[in-house]
Amino acid sequence: MGLGFAVGGMSPNYRKRGEHVRKWREILENKRIKGLITCLVPLLTVLLIAGVVEVKKIAVPREQPAVSNVTEVQTTGREKGGLISRGAVGMERRDVQILAQVIEGEAADEPYRGKVAVGAVIMNRCANPEFPNTIPGVINQVDAFESVSNGQYQRPLSEESTRAAVEALNGSDPSGGALYFWNPAKSTSNWVWSRPVIKKIGNHVFAV
Repeated sequence: MGLGFAVGGMSPNYRKRGEHVRKWREILENKRIKGLITCLVPLLTVLLIAGVVEVKKIAVPREQPAVSNVTEVQTTGREKGGLISRGAVGMERRDVQILAQVIEGEAADEPYRGKVAVGAVIMNRCANPEFPNTIPGVINQVDAFESVSNGQYQRPLSEESTRAAVEALNGSDPSGGALYFWNPAKSTSNWVWSRPVIKKIGNHVFAV
């Protein structure tokens, strides 16, 4: 019985069978790779789409509502003493705060309309060439406002005075264009009575 080996090595038949086996293995490996690719392509497509959507969600900022009226001006949550957390459009928060402080100091016990009128007097002075053209400049003039001279303007700030300040900054003027105001029951200045009185609101008279 022959051993099935040729003199120079393996027999031709054995070599052919080996080649067939290798070809089938290559075919099977190719099929596995193709099958794996076929499964991965849809999965990668889904992951790519999901990633693009998530990026768009992150990239689009939320719209921030603009504060445009007095009802949206808030304090820090205390009825008194709170600082302004959001100012109206076109206004400096600091201007709103210091104007509100003087309104509180000068007209804490006055009706709301009287508070707005006091704020309007300050705004009218800013627009008048005889006075400084900024709110701090008008407020800090020597002896211009009693509450600033005696420190009463530093009392806790109420929400009503804050709203009145914003309304005055927005152009509301119940005073009718006044440049001066005082309480007739308390004022002892002869000069101030020389100014023409044009309106009375609450305990204050307003003059030009």
